[in-house]
Amino acid sequence: MLSVRDFWRRHRRKVFVTVGVLGSGYLLYKLYGAQRHGVQELERELAVQRETEDLMKAQMQAHFENIQKMSDVTLPHAMHELSCRITEELDLSHLLERLIQGKGQPNTLTQSEKLDLWSRLKILSFTRMTLSVWATTMLSLYTKVQVNILGRHLYIDTARSLGISDSVESGDVVDREDQKKFLDNIDFLSQHGMPALISDMEAATKEVLKGKQLSTFFNSTTLHETIMQILNSFMSMGTPNSWIKYMIPEDVRPYSTTYGSDDPVPFDMTEFEQLMMEAWAVLSSAEFGSIVEISLKAVVDTLVELMGTKFSGGSVAGGLPLARVLPQVAQMCPLLLEEPSKNQFIQIIKNIQEVELFFTLLYANMPHA
Repeated sequence: MLSVRDFWRRHRRKVFVTVGVLGSGYLLYKLYGAQRHGVQELERELAVQRETEDLMKAQMQAHFENIQKMSDVTLPHAMHELSCRITEELDLSHLLERLIQGKGQPNTLTQSEKLDLWSRLKILSFTRMTLSVWATTMLSLYTKVQVNILGRHLYIDTARSLGISDSVESGDVVDREDQKKFLDNIDFLSQHGMPALISDMEAATKEVLKGKQLSTFFNSTTLHETIMQILNSFMSMGTPNSWIKYMIPEDVRPYSTTYGSDDPVPFDMTEFEQLMMEAWAVLSSAEFGSIVEISLKAVVDTLVELMGTKFSGGSVAGGLPLARVLPQVAQMCPLLLEEPSKNQFIQIIKNIQEVELFFTLLYANMPHA
């Protein structure tokens, strides 16, 4: 019978191998268990993260839809107010009535009075049309700026409500009342900016038209060049970006000259004031200036093309004396000021690729994350 010592001497190699195999198996089992536990923890974390992201997206979508609904109400209202003010302040009917009266009763007007009326009709017709082009374009773009700025604050508010505000900048919550007040500022142009806008646009129109007589031949190219010259002259008046005064109160100034900078917000600034200053900073940026130029040109392109096909019995497409172009110019203003759902010029602006890209990058580059 083998002793324990003999058994150990004879089988110790096998024992070592067996123990080694069992130990390795146990170690692998423990490693597998730890790895499996880690994977499960990671899956749980990812599931919570996905749930949080889905909840955040749902809340942001709901808030954004509310903002969009407010915006969808404010722009039509602003366009209606704009149309009423332009019709009221730049009424051509009294000039046309006097000219018609003078034509039917030759002795009622002197030659000097007729020339003066025609000159006034020329200036007011182009002033009204170019002002309508500019104001429609700016209201359309400014509404988009407002929605993007509110979208930034929406992101911050939503992140804070879900407890992940450590990853976003701090700031006060913009309540619904401030949101509405901010969106309602789109009416500033019609309610307060119109007198100065009309005066400056008329000055630019006089400067461009001063060498053009009623007999001057106008075709589509001439008309396009004339409208763009008036708009460019108007936009270059005064200091750079001085046109913002028609859109935003002059006492609003950004606390930083660069939109989205890290400069702290003044402690005594209200939420509404912060929104307005952010809007001022966007409108004064060089990028927005480029978008305005592109949009104005697109609107003028469409306007001139439409005038070339709309009128029977002669149009600017074939060329006409300026005196015959003026009635067509006057008739285009109601189309420029139509409500947004029917306004083809606003739709043109929405579909400009550069405009879409600008607002996509604007929101992406805002300091919300």
